[in-house]
Amino acid sequence: MSSNKDAIFKALADSTRRLILDELSERNELTLYELTARLIMKHNLSISRQAIAKHLSALEDAELIKSKRKGKYRVIVFNNQPLKNLLNGWIE
Repeated sequence: MSSNKDAIFKALADSTRRLILDELSERNELTLYELTARLIMKHNLSISRQAIAKHLSALEDAELIKSKRKGKYRVIVFNNQPLKNLLNGWIE
């Protein structure tokens, strides 16, 4: 669990990754294209899909997101369970 905690904190340390999680928590699931468009248009980020893919990799390593295929699209889903587990360890 310690390495997972480290991965979670590392993932949350970056403001772009936090924005990604904010967008996913609002919409439940987004394609990579939809996520990129929202980050550029809503948050005025100048970021490529490749850069977002690197951020998604860090979030996936921390198990904060899950991705699945729907036809030809990659759909990204927020997984808040690791955060709940992390906080439960400290709160309870």
